[in-house]
Formats: sequence, C-alpha cells, structure tokens
Amino acid sequence: MSSIAPVHASSNLVHNLSCSFWEARGVLLLSLCLLQFCSGVQAQDLEPRSYTNIPTGMNFMVLGYAHSQGEVSPSPGAPVEDVQLNIDAAAIGYAHSFSLGGRSSKIDMGVSRVCFDGSAMLAGETIFADRCGYTDPSIRLTWNFFGAPALSPKEFATWKQGVVIGTSLQVTAPLGSYEETRLLNAGTNRWVFRPGIGMSQKLGRWYYNLIASARIYADNDEYYNDLGLTQEPQYTFQGHLIYSISPGHWISFNSNYFFGGETTKGEIESNDYQENSRFGLTYSIPLSRHHSIKLNYSKGVLTRVGNDFDSFGAFWLYNF
Repeated sequence: MSSIAPVHASSNLVHNLSCSFWEARGVLLLSLCLLQFCSGVQAQDLEPRSYTNIPTGMNFMVLGYAHSQGEVSPSPGAPVEDVQLNIDAAAIGYAHSFSLGGRSSKIDMGVSRVCFDGSAMLAGETIFADRCGYTDPSIRLTWNFFGAPALSPKEFATWKQGVVIGTSLQVTAPLGSYEETRLLNAGTNRWVFRPGIGMSQKLGRWYYNLIASARIYADNDEYYNDLGLTQEPQYTFQGHLIYSISPGHWISFNSNYFFGGETTKGEIESNDYQENSRFGLTYSIPLSRHHSIKLNYSKGVLTRVGNDFDSFGAFWLYNF
C-alpha cells in the first residue's frame, strides 16, 4: 500500500486576511508552499517487497494509522516561512493476486481519511490551519512479467525466487474531499497516472528491490478562485534492502529520490522544482498464519523544495 496522501488547509487561511492583502503578498505563492506538501507526500512512497512473487488467489485487507510532522520548505521568493504541519491519517486498502498471461499479478486499491493542523509566518503574523477530509482513492495493477510464474499456494511453497521484473500502473481518481474556495484540500480535483517498473532478487535471506516510477498529473481547472493548475511530471527512484528473518518476518532498509513536479497557476510559473530524498525502516511481524503487523518509519534527508517530515505508520494486514 502506498504511503498516506495529501491534507488540506482550513478557510482561516483565506478569511483572516483581506483579498487585497493576499494579492499584495502573493497568495499564489503561499498556496504553492502548501501544494508542495501534497505532491511531496505522495512522492515519498517507500514500498519494500514490491515486484516480488506471491501465490495467486490471495486476498489482503489492510488497516493502518500514520503520523507525520515537520516543515514545508517554500519555493524561492514565497512570502511565508516557518511552515509547520502535523498530520494524522487512517488508511484502508484491499489487494488481490491472480494470473495474467501465466504470470503473477496483483490489483490493489486504497483510500485515507486525514486530519492535520499547521501554522506559518506571513508578513510577521502567525496563521493557523486545521481540517479533515478524504484523499483521492487509488487503484493499481502490477504485472510481474519476468521470473514470476503464476503459482498456487501449494506450488509456491517449493518455488525458489531469482530475478523478478514487473511493471505497474496506478490511477488516482479525483473523488476526495475538495472545495475550490480552500487553498488546500485532501483531494486534488485531478487525475493522476503513475506508471512504474521494478525488479527484485532474492539472495539467501536477503532481497533487494529497485523501482522507478513517474507521476503524470492532469490539469486542475478549478484550483482556487477560478485559477487553473498545471504540474509537470514527478519522477521517483526507490531502493530497498530486505532481510528475511523467517516466513512473514522481515526488516527492510529503504531509500528514495524524487524530483520534478514544477507547477504553474494561471499564467504564473511557480519556480518549485523539487529534488528531495528520504531514508526509512520497515519491520513486518507475523502474528499468525493470517495476521501480521507492519511498522514503518522514514525521515527526510534532502529537501530542496517541499516537505521535510518524520513519518511513522502502523498497519494490520489480514490475508485470506
């Protein structure tokens, strides 16, 4: 499942200041700073054990909680500083494995309910925001086309993994909470397409994953007060080193690097090219044959523009 998605600002950000003041200070740059948080959180996915083979006919339910807190680094020239955010999110997801062309495949989907509170300094004054909403739901198809035959659970028990290569396509639909009068929303009011390719290999008790993906953003014609928003693609590379302790019991060392995603609002180019990276840990603990707990932690290590967050998540997985 992917990491927890965007959050949004309250109407206090708009109503506390007059329209003329916002125009004089550059409201578009302020909202840009908060938008960078949205796109950045999506890009910081750390997904160990993607593109590995699993038995066909399996179903997975996931319930989880995630907390993030930290700073948002505004783009050069933005009139805000000291932007701080705290985010709490509850996530639910489902996945199903099946055969596609005789190869291991999986479809998964998920959505989150997020609440956040934050503050920023603008023209010497502190402004605050707090709000809750639903993120845009996502659905993803993964197809391991090399090195991952479709196997029943009985056949999978004696199968030995070598190199597995796969591809995926994730689609995010604009169905989340969204109001044009808000500077920031849980939903994004635009379609997002995320093609990806990855590989994994098992070497004794060790696995490694290498993943590359791109987020391609449709336009948002109702971004804020009749302004349109366009965004360039954002590219992400991930690497994971995983140690298998016992079946279902493993630990992963994770890292990523993402860049791009420049935005334009109306006719204004935002100068917000992102170039960020994160490190993290994931720990999976089996509770029984059908139940397990997964814990993860990640931290920003390079932030040019966007978010610099510490994030923690705890997830319950049930397979049947």
